Amino acid sequence: MQDMELQALAEQISEQYFGRPFKHRAIFNAHLRTTGGRYMLQTHHIEINPKYFQYYGTTEVIAILKHELCHYHLHLLGKGYRHRDRDFKELLAKVGGQMHCKPLPQDEKTKRTIHFYQCVECGLVYKRKRRMDPRKYACGNCSGKIQKVEEILD
Repeated sequence: MQDMELQALAEQISEQYFGRPFKHRAIFNAHLRTTGGRYMLQTHHIEINPKYFQYYGTTEVIAILKHELCHYHLHLLGKGYRHRDRDFKELLAKVGGQMHCKPLPQDEKTKRTIHFYQCVECGLVYKRKRRMDPRKYACGNCSGKIQKVEEILD
């Protein structure tokens, strides 16, 4: 799916579910990482994460567009367009939209390494997301030396 097809889909969904035209742009934005899409308050454009089309297809993109079009139409009408507003929740339920999109499968890049350190004296195990230099630290339990035990991908 290209940006032109996404634009046509957004216009179709806007007419079909909201009964109002979508007069701005709908585009894919590969820089989006933690969200399926976003509505831009200043420009009124909608950006969609292309990975959702890659992994889940058109059905998930339609669900994301419904959500973002709720923000769009309510903002232009001067009503409550935020997630916490009653107007938003009611319109989202009316059009059959979802508050949250499906989680993306984790890539190798997004997997985090977990580092395990252990005290030589008392055996206390420390679990850390960040690597540390064990020579600079002592055990908080017995003040013994700490050594690295293992790393695993989470």
